[in-house]
Amino acid sequence: MPKQLLLYELITPISLARHAEWSVKPDIHYSFAAEANAVPLMLVEFTAAAHAFPIVFAAEGDEIAPIAVLGLDRDKSLFVGKDGKWGSSYIPAFIRRYPFVFSASQDNQTLTLCIDESFDGFDRKGQTGQRLFDDAGQRTAFLADMLEFTNAYQGEHQRTRQLCALLKEFDILEPTEAKIVLPGGAERSLTGFQCASRDKMKALPPDRLAALAASDMLELVYLHLYSMRNFEALIGRLPMAA
Repeated sequence: MPKQLLLYELITPISLARHAEWSVKPDIHYSFAAEANAVPLMLVEFTAAAHAFPIVFAAEGDEIAPIAVLGLDRDKSLFVGKDGKWGSSYIPAFIRRYPFVFSASQDNQTLTLCIDESFDGFDRKGQTGQRLFDDAGQRTAFLADMLEFTNAYQGEHQRTRQLCALLKEFDILEPTEAKIVLPGGAERSLTGFQCASRDKMKALPPDRLAALAASDMLELVYLHLYSMRNFEALIGRLPMAA
């Protein structure tokens, strides 16, 4: 992934003093995600995302995290058209959250709602779209909704971290290589990610298998394995994304 916070470039805390007249323009476009070939995914998204993208796992320091694969080239998404429209029935929450994000204090005890001021969907004069603050200086319903959505995302992020720790503890994942045959016959190998091993799953002792089932991770692992067939669907998108 080229940058993370991936899509974000100029993260600034939201404040009445600075953003009193700012609004988000009404025309939804996803050009900001055109160079994201993968984005983080929350476990709660697996059921919907497994039908649209390959879901794999990547290392984040000492932890592992699920990601949705959106492209076969380093800096190109196959789901954002030239018109900025999203080309799938499901849009990952990481993208739907943009340009909002939480910033944590150094002790991780305080979260502050921020925006990416580089987002070109802002109207800084507030003449169109959804304003962040009303004329009385209060949060609008739109900003309150985005605060609630971002807060829910943060909660799911923490849950995802905790449950993915089981996969690492139980040693279920292994480095995987996806071999892709491109139109015209050229071959490409995608590496740098991990997938669940069916053999390791079958070899789990009963108590660990029961722990996965009790946490719902067993179902999610098989959704992840099911999603791997979507690498073929990515190949089918190549001419459309040219």
